[in-house]
Amino acid sequence: MKYQERVYNFSAGPSMLPLEVLEQAAREMTNYDGSGMSVMEMSHRSADFKRIIETAEKDLREIMNIPDNYRVLFLQGGGHLQFAMVAANLMRSSKKADYIVTGSWAKKAAKEAAKFGDVRVVASSEDKTFTYIPKVSKEDFRSDADYVYLCANNTIYGSHYSQFPDTGAIPLVGDFSSCILSEEVDVSKFGILWAGAQKNIGPAGVVIVIIREDLIGFAPENTPSMLDYKIMADNDSMYNTPPTYGIYIAGLTFQWIKAQGGVKAVHENNVKKAAMLYDYIDSSRLYTAPVAKEDRSLMNVVFVTGDAELDKKFVAEAKEHGLVNLNGHRSIGGMRASIYNAMPIAGVEQLIAFMKKFEEENA
Repeated sequence: MKYQERVYNFSAGPSMLPLEVLEQAAREMTNYDGSGMSVMEMSHRSADFKRIIETAEKDLREIMNIPDNYRVLFLQGGGHLQFAMVAANLMRSSKKADYIVTGSWAKKAAKEAAKFGDVRVVASSEDKTFTYIPKVSKEDFRSDADYVYLCANNTIYGSHYSQFPDTGAIPLVGDFSSCILSEEVDVSKFGILWAGAQKNIGPAGVVIVIIREDLIGFAPENTPSMLDYKIMADNDSMYNTPPTYGIYIAGLTFQWIKAQGGVKAVHENNVKKAAMLYDYIDSSRLYTAPVAKEDRSLMNVVFVTGDAELDKKFVAEAKEHGLVNLNGHRSIGGMRASIYNAMPIAGVEQLIAFMKKFEEENA
């Protein structure tokens, strides 16, 4: 099977997975490693699945260079549950938390956290429709805040942190759902780094939480068990039945990243893909990318023609050319090309070729 036999899927998530991962999963669908059963049918307490989850964690630790004093958890509930779980576990002393709001998801996270304590938005880019990352300094944060929260990459608006703020001794929490494994990250700068799987890791249903050990164990006694990081950590992510098949696919994706040369090599490819697309947009007479150049995402390239009806025409005609899910988020419209790790350069080249053709016919 070649990429040409499949559409180029620019969905923001769930998104395309590496073809090699899908093909391996297909080969192993009915009989995983001689077990005579699918991973979907396998007990999460079995030796086979224990090997799957342990290998997945080992590979993730290797490709992300995760320090030994951090736990890796494979959880459920999506980003929305993490909005609550972070606050429930980390609002442990002052019950204060400072949030940097750079998009819809950070805004929702702040709203959810406010149910647990005193949340202050220290900076926001909503004044310009989240088209930039606001600059903050250590002095902007309350010295007694239990944590500082940010979203590393904004899937809807296409902005991205190129440099993370210095929070001093205050734990920094980062939502990396749409950029995890797309670039090297110093995990030690974060108290918690978490990500939904459905962008760069695997199918929807898995959330990976990387948490420093000294932040575990502070949830109030009345915290529901499924919201307590300590219970999840003490049970090695298997307090209840975990999303077994999603974890299996995640493990295959980690192995695929290793085969590419690691996160550094993947990042170099991502930079190349994004540069090609942004360079064309910037030279175009028809398209514009609204995000400040220094804050542009490598993963989610947002662009518009300036005419809502023409945008809809673009999305419809692109689909006819095998370029699917290019519509922008329903809240802002326009177009969005999500070019996650699994998107090959050929896909971006084909998109640019279509964009040129569309411009010639409609500009």
